[in-house]
Amino acid sequence: MDATAARPDPATAPLAAIDVSDPALYRDDTWQPHFARLQRDAPVHWQPDGMYGAFWSVTRYNDVLAVEADHARFSSAARLGGITITDRADDFRRPSFISMDPPQHTDQRRVVAPAFTPSNLGALAGTVRAHAADILDRLPRNETFDWVDRVAIELTTRMLATLFGFPFAERRKLPYWSDVATMDLRAGGVVDSEEKRLEILTECLEAFTALFRERAAAPPGPDLISMLAHGSGTRDQLDRPMEFLGNLVLLIVGGNDTTRNSISGGLWALDQNPDQFRQLRAAPGLIPGLAQEVIRWVSPIIHMRRTAIADAEVGGQAIRAGDKVVLWYLAANRDPAMVEDPDSFRIDRARPRQHLSFGYGIHRCVGARLAELQLTVLWEEILKRFPVIEVMGEPRRIYSNFIRGIASLPVRIPG
Repeated sequence: MDATAARPDPATAPLAAIDVSDPALYRDDTWQPHFARLQRDAPVHWQPDGMYGAFWSVTRYNDVLAVEADHARFSSAARLGGITITDRADDFRRPSFISMDPPQHTDQRRVVAPAFTPSNLGALAGTVRAHAADILDRLPRNETFDWVDRVAIELTTRMLATLFGFPFAERRKLPYWSDVATMDLRAGGVVDSEEKRLEILTECLEAFTALFRERAAAPPGPDLISMLAHGSGTRDQLDRPMEFLGNLVLLIVGGNDTTRNSISGGLWALDQNPDQFRQLRAAPGLIPGLAQEVIRWVSPIIHMRRTAIADAEVGGQAIRAGDKVVLWYLAANRDPAMVEDPDSFRIDRARPRQHLSFGYGIHRCVGARLAELQLTVLWEEILKRFPVIEVMGEPRRIYSNFIRGIASLPVRIPG
């Protein structure tokens, strides 16, 4: 149910009435005053009756950091609820290494980490540039098209297919499965039940099971599926199909949503801040800073969830074992105590990496550097070609409290 009409004014409402789990806040891009109130008056806030149950909201940068670092008391384990605010029945949980605690987390993450080492990313840089150039050169001139579909999804999907060794001609299945995996049941899309979600994701599992068996029978290769098939912590995952599916979904969503929504959200931010766009065109050397500011500004992953497995204190509040603790990256990235003028989009920040969009500690996004590489290379190629990109309308945002996503963004390139 969409609670937009009944939503209280965050400036005057009782704190107990503020529910930042409402996905409509992010679809409508009206989340800012709600988090501003919490950061000011209740930075660690108990919501006893939210749309997704009872939970603690952690909204300040240092408090989020403290919970992320304390995996001994705040668990990511799927059996306790995993990493999202949504609670799922046991039959629909998909364990993955991000929703595991050490040592299992460490053993499985280690398997795929070599794909994202500096040396491997250096080898991938040419592939990213070739795909970015090809995509941009195919864009129409003097007509409106969807930037999300033609650029953001296409680049991330090509790179996912490369990383997985997935059939290139079938690459558009990957963002579809990503969307299915993260879609809110209230969104009114193709997924209206957990049963339907699992039915569609079973197609993903079947496709990758075939690839896993093929790679397991061959010598180890550089793609992620070969790494899983030969890794000591993951080579037996076909015996645990929901865990295998969980790791597939993690890698697909991680490779798709962060970069895809940063590509689209970054263009929208530059359009809304034309002085920054002019500064970027005048000084292309600011592109690495642009990439980091876009990732902070967009915060493509809105939250991560932990479950307390021991009593603890966060921000002066007593957290009890069993409590759901939600870390709002979107709010922490706008914490005025840590980020100067946080609501301004500035591509020349002195400390551009001071954000939590990739998380922190043992669960920090394993593919963070690849996301940064794709954004950097894409904007280098854009500036070579297009002095102007005209945004022709408002972005259409998705209904989600987990992914801060843009479904479409109409643009035009004068020719």
